[in-house]
Amino acid sequence: MNSSDPSHDQVVRDEWHVLGALEDLSARPDWDTRLLGEKVSIRRKAGNTFDVLGKDGATLQSQQRYGYLWASLGTPARPLFAIPEFDEPDRRNLNAATFGVHVSAPRAIENFLDMGHFPFVHTDYLGVEPHTEVKEYDVQVTNDGHEVLARRCRFYQPRASSVAEQGYEVEYIYRVPHPYCAVLYKANAIDAARMDVIGLFLQPVDEEHVKANMLLSLIDDASSDTTIRAFQQTIFAQDKPILENQIPLKLPLDPRAEMPAKSDASSITYRRWLRQRGVRYGTVAASA
Repeated sequence: MNSSDPSHDQVVRDEWHVLGALEDLSARPDWDTRLLGEKVSIRRKAGNTFDVLGKDGATLQSQQRYGYLWASLGTPARPLFAIPEFDEPDRRNLNAATFGVHVSAPRAIENFLDMGHFPFVHTDYLGVEPHTEVKEYDVQVTNDGHEVLARRCRFYQPRASSVAEQGYEVEYIYRVPHPYCAVLYKANAIDAARMDVIGLFLQPVDEEHVKANMLLSLIDDASSDTTIRAFQQTIFAQDKPILENQIPLKLPLDPRAEMPAKSDASSITYRRWLRQRGVRYGTVAASA
């Protein structure tokens, strides 16, 4: 199998894939991009609706959700994953940023799941030495095999968000409901009974390039959009050079390819889940 040819990876072609934030797409009448190595054209219509055309000019299935445009090169077997918090009336919903990154989509998801790098990459924000321990947490495949879910994730953070005034141990829940999308639920610094939601939605431009869109759905009526975006953009800008220096840029699926630690339980489960689902695009396939 030639893994660089997405036609061999029908399971990926049949997924819904993000194509950009609606606020960006609405600013111009036409927008050309690439998805799974293929040209995709976006044409804005009246009422800020869109037609999405494939490389042969045929109209693709598309939808608007969570402030983004989504489309599929194939035939989706399931609806787009749910984020019910997005529809809560008091939440701040916005796209923090869209970054182009020279890395595969699975590598970017794995980095998003990794708490171990917080003190070293996001120093004085999401982590700080000597608080380097990743405490034991629970991770499993749920929703009839369609999601990876990690619970009881806890990590000390000196500045967990733009509204945090002091350091504290933050509780996380991670969901991976899509091979190239992940959703983080994070303890809110204002309301202990609720959680902020951060979504990482990756457009696989090709096997080693993505456009990373970051959804924020927050409980925060004090900070400006600029302040909120600036904080998340700082965090992602710290991750970008780390991602682009991964060797290889595609994610190895062979469990023997890289030495895992106990703190890598989410990554191990995510890689196994990709193998079981038959996802190969953006990966280095496990050897027989």
